Amino acid sequence: MTKKALFIIPPDRFNEDELFQPKAALENAGVAVTIASTAVGEVTGDNNGKTNVETIFSTESPDVYDVVGVIGGSGTIDHLWGNQELLDFLKQAHTQNVLVSGICAGSVVVAKTGLLSGRKATCYPVDVMINELKANDVEYVVENVVAHKDIITSNGPDGAKDFGESLVQALR
Repeated sequence: MTKKALFIIPPDRFNEDELFQPKAALENAGVAVTIASTAVGEVTGDNNGKTNVETIFSTESPDVYDVVGVIGGSGTIDHLWGNQELLDFLKQAHTQNVLVSGICAGSVVVAKTGLLSGRKATCYPVDVMINELKANDVEYVVENVVAHKDIITSNGPDGAKDFGESLVQALR
């Protein structure tokens, strides 16, 4: 049976490296990747790259996926950080033993669920994100990827390839 991943991106200004590199790693490993957001249709990234959003994440059932990932980009801060529906979705995924992951600003979304409380994680190395991790009782570490059995976080474009590889490893 094919493994499935759900990548949640902001409705505009996602980070291309953070989406395309892990997506390629998963697809090369035979994992089916679905792109979700708060709206469907074409989305433009921070560097004018384009992708197509196939579904609205809140209409999906997290337990049909093996991994749910929140992708970063400047739009993630504006559109996903404060999205209670998304936080609830990630918590539901976690209770259903779905691997929860986040990269860059997406790591902050995962931290805001409380699932990383008292644990280590990484995000893009800027104060606004590091402070959000700390505010959610998360120990910030300078690593490309921090992988727990149930949650994986990554720092951003520099760690995007490693993030993809760690997701592939975790799904094996």
